[in-house]
Amino acid sequence: MQTALLMIDVQESFRHRPYWSQSGADAFLVQANALIAGAQARGIPIVRIFHTDGPAEAGNPFATASGLVRPLEGLAPFEAAHTVEKHRHSSLVGTDLSVWLTRNGIRRVIVAGIRTEQCCETTTRHASDEGWAVDFVGDATLTFDMKTPAGHTLTAADIRERTETVLVDRFATLATVDQALARAA
Repeated sequence: MQTALLMIDVQESFRHRPYWSQSGADAFLVQANALIAGAQARGIPIVRIFHTDGPAEAGNPFATASGLVRPLEGLAPFEAAHTVEKHRHSSLVGTDLSVWLTRNGIRRVIVAGIRTEQCCETTTRHASDEGWAVDFVGDATLTFDMKTPAGHTLTAADIRERTETVLVDRFATLATVDQALARAA
């Protein structure tokens, strides 16, 4: 089954958000870079996805005018088979990604990137609903602690566990880097 790796929103924009935490970013980059290296070694096409939104001004880190809509420092360089700029949570909404996947005979996608419970989860659900098999590599996703409406803290680990719980066996296969790469072989 032809597979593509979706590297979602792994961009400098996030370093300029108040919730950014380097504590999880280092481990994430190790896993994301291992996934990239493995994909490159196996000839798996890698799709680079950037998120842009908000006012188109230099002060908005998600505006191209900011200069921050570029790969996150520390992410291994790679030649993207396709690059997508999205404005919604799902990488498939308002972009040509589904057309590109279909034209290239892609039947399975590997999902990795930032944020676990937002763009990665939403893209996973959408891709599954559209008929793609999805491997969700939680180790190669990154998110940040959040406050609940009641004022409690949900840790990044809690959020990842919740995301994996709602995706497994319904929208995706949970996979480690090695498992996702092996399934693509």
